[in-house]
Amino acid sequence: MLLRNGRIINNGEDFIGDVLLQDGRIEDISNTPISQNDCDVIDCEGCIISPGLIDIHVHFREPSNGCHEENIKAGIASAINGGFTTVCTMPNTTPAIDTPEMVQQTIDNASAIGKCRVLPTACATIGRKGKTIAPVDEMVASGAIAITDDGDVVEDHAMMSAVLKRCAKNNVPFMQHCQDPKTTVGGVMNEGDVQQQLGYGAWPRSAEETIIARDIQLNESIGAKWHAQHLSSGGSVALLRQAQENGQPISGEASPHHLLLTDEACRDLGTMAKMNPPLRQQHDIDTIKEGIADGTIKILATDHAPHPQHTKEKPFKEASFGIVGLDCALALYAKALIDDGVVDWTDMLSMMTCNPATLINRPDLGSLRVGGIADITIIDPNLTWTIDVNTFASTGRNCPFDGWNVKGKAIATIYSGILSHQTLRDRAQRCN
Repeated sequence: MLLRNGRIINNGEDFIGDVLLQDGRIEDISNTPISQNDCDVIDCEGCIISPGLIDIHVHFREPSNGCHEENIKAGIASAINGGFTTVCTMPNTTPAIDTPEMVQQTIDNASAIGKCRVLPTACATIGRKGKTIAPVDEMVASGAIAITDDGDVVEDHAMMSAVLKRCAKNNVPFMQHCQDPKTTVGGVMNEGDVQQQLGYGAWPRSAEETIIARDIQLNESIGAKWHAQHLSSGGSVALLRQAQENGQPISGEASPHHLLLTDEACRDLGTMAKMNPPLRQQHDIDTIKEGIADGTIKILATDHAPHPQHTKEKPFKEASFGIVGLDCALALYAKALIDDGVVDWTDMLSMMTCNPATLINRPDLGSLRVGGIADITIIDPNLTWTIDVNTFASTGRNCPFDGWNVKGKAIATIYSGILSHQTLRDRAQRCN
């Protein structure tokens, strides 16, 4: 397969050229035309040729014991529809992914489907209960690329230190769900004027910031890779920045909804705006964007969280937290960051390719190089479209961006040299 005359954006590089694929690998990359007979040719003029997009934070709900409609198959379909060739699944399933056998089962189930690279994370503690440390060494050996009790925080300080030491020993990141449970009892939305007017339970910024500050302190003498999931509070950015300046291997991720929506959406959209952590205020968004612009926050992740419709149709206090995001994330990031002048396409795609690959210790992913894996996303940055949840490949329809007019879309997803998804229209042809 020959990708012709596209804008190649690759780990900070940005130039017009061709990419030749052969047997699942990248055969050649050139800023001059590549001559090749007997191959499929895709005209990429006006489009971006990017390394396959990576999302380090998704929920595919398998296993679920019948609690969810989403599964690995539907999740993969959603991922490739959005241009993602690699995703990292969270272990807060039913039962939780807390044994090497369950890690391996996730890998096997995804491999049987193909089309997208599914890399499992695994629990820090048995059942995500924070009482007994999970077999971290064995789960990493089975293929877990990170450790997390996502959905819950490891509350006990001694337990958290023990987990960080295991992560450091195995050179895998710990991904923290930053929520102090003591301060979020009954909380369902951001503490503030809107919350008081609606009469819902308050979820303060301190719930996030307290855990970040604690973990930074615990990790100071351990030096594990530590990563803050779905940042929502502006105050968290300063904590991460200071820790990085002090030499700690600390990172964080931003999600589309925390870049585009404020707590006012809870008034306007109801349960479709119910998130964990909650939507904050404009000054939080502005501060997170500042953290992206100065490199404090280097990763974008969706926190793709499908729920059955009936769980979102409950009263706000009882409804499920979270939204789906894989199908439309790329355009939403472009709207939040490129249209707003925070970063350009080169920097934004680094946050979705090489930077997450570095965090999860996968140098074979996230970049285009001769001899490397042919995971590629072709993006039309100027394609305007309307988000329609009924076209999502995910089983979830819980998306507050339904009906939004956006720009930028993955028109082809190539996984190990094979087109796994495409809306190419007249761009593909055969060269003999």
